[in-house]
Amino acid sequence: MSQKKYQAHFSEYIKRGIEPDDMEEMYKKVHAGIRADPTAVKSTKPPPKEHKRYNLKKLTYEERKAKLIERLNALNASAGAESDDDEEDD
Repeated sequence: MSQKKYQAHFSEYIKRGIEPDDMEEMYKKVHAGIRADPTAVKSTKPPPKEHKRYNLKKLTYEERKAKLIERLNALNASAGAESDDDEEDD
């Protein structure tokens, strides 16, 4: 593994000063702590405000129909404005 890749991959360990030889001791310490008090602790981090949605929500038939009518009206309005401009130039 190249030095650059090692630095990127293990950056958190490096930042906290954890060496590869200290890993076994760290895991034993954590395991002993869990065995001493096995109750799960709730995270104090606030929940996200809104769920990220990467795919679009499906529209109902009525919503799709309304969207199409809206697009057609906008298209007709722009086409009507262009044809009015052409007639005035003559």
